[in-house]
Amino acid sequence: MGPILKTVVIPASLTHSVLPMAKSQKSLKGCFLLDGGNLSGSFFHRTVVLICKHDAEGAFGLILNRPLGATVGEAVPGNLPEALRPLPLLAGGPVQEHALSYLYSEPGLTGETILPELLLGHDLDQLVDWAESPSLTRKLLVFAGYAGWSPGQLEDEMRRRAWLTHPANHDWIFSLQPETLWRRIVSRKGWRLRLLAEEPDDLSLN
Repeated sequence: MGPILKTVVIPASLTHSVLPMAKSQKSLKGCFLLDGGNLSGSFFHRTVVLICKHDAEGAFGLILNRPLGATVGEAVPGNLPEALRPLPLLAGGPVQEHALSYLYSEPGLTGETILPELLLGHDLDQLVDWAESPSLTRKLLVFAGYAGWSPGQLEDEMRRRAWLTHPANHDWIFSLQPETLWRRIVSRKGWRLRLLAEEPDDLSLN
């Protein structure tokens, strides 16, 4: 049985741009964080994280390439729309692993978007409403848990070169092959990183 997802109140400091970034800091909202080879043995080994919020109060992200092997219908209690039940469930991160988050894209969407026409949500009722609306262009990803950073923590990790960054786009976010996403993006970032992307997860197998 997969994790039972539920609407969880995510700390406001991680879901709303409460304070502006300091002038010396650059918000990474709308960027990918990529393991650049320094996170072996950690939860974030070879992950692709979409940064959804980043301000002086901290950062919030979702891992895009960690399928849990369960569907939304198996993890969420109650009756769900048929369009929602078979969707694969992704591990969004190590924080509040039963917390519901989702990324929703539809042409014409407005509001506090991460990228144009891309919204972050946590409310199950809103997710059900969207899934029940007929649409041929809707894209949706559902996550259990999230990645969170306290104020200054992500900036410190960036200074220590724990992460690579890359501009996010819809095609990669809604990739049909999330298991290969890290390799595909990293291999585009120069020959040294292409060699890293081609290494097996277990170097003893090389």
